[in-house]
Amino acid sequence: MRILLLATRNLDKVREISAKLSPLDIEVKSFLDFPQLPEVEEDGETLEANALIKAQAGFQATGIPTLADDTGLETDALNGAPGVLSSRYAGENATYADNRRKLLRAMENVPNDQRQAVFRTVVTIFDELGFIQVEGRCAGIIVRMERGKGGFGYDPVFLVPEYAQTFAEMPLELKNRISHRGKALDKAIEVIKNRWGL
Repeated sequence: MRILLLATRNLDKVREISAKLSPLDIEVKSFLDFPQLPEVEEDGETLEANALIKAQAGFQATGIPTLADDTGLETDALNGAPGVLSSRYAGENATYADNRRKLLRAMENVPNDQRQAVFRTVVTIFDELGFIQVEGRCAGIIVRMERGKGGFGYDPVFLVPEYAQTFAEMPLELKNRISHRGKALDKAIEVIKNRWGL
């Protein structure tokens, strides 16, 4: 059975991505399974650069085909912020809650009709054939107060208008179908099938 390495130590991401990949006949591992791997410095200026840095690092360190994603929340009212800095918006060691609080504070005076945002995920697959990148997007609105207990990151403040729910209010199956990461992973799965003949 082929092994795919997820270039992350984020258990929430591992769960979400593994659920999406479960129909494939592959074994999924993550950086959590390789504690000896050094931390990867995500110093790229774009989502594409960071996803490539992580995927390449995983493959070169282990020889195992590696999938990495980098995700940014881009808000119109804040000129695209937090963007590539989404995971460390409130500082290097910020928690999910710290980042959400900073975002809600930054947007507290933004009118309801100007709170549009886009979640964007870039997935990179790096293996012996080189790398391929795909992207997924999901448009939504930043709500004024957190809603829902599920998900992680900015999920409690990102509302998808068609469903009148934040990502944190949705069952994982629905979120995985419509989210930025879910759409990017759909494309990545097709890449994996083609490359590995699955």
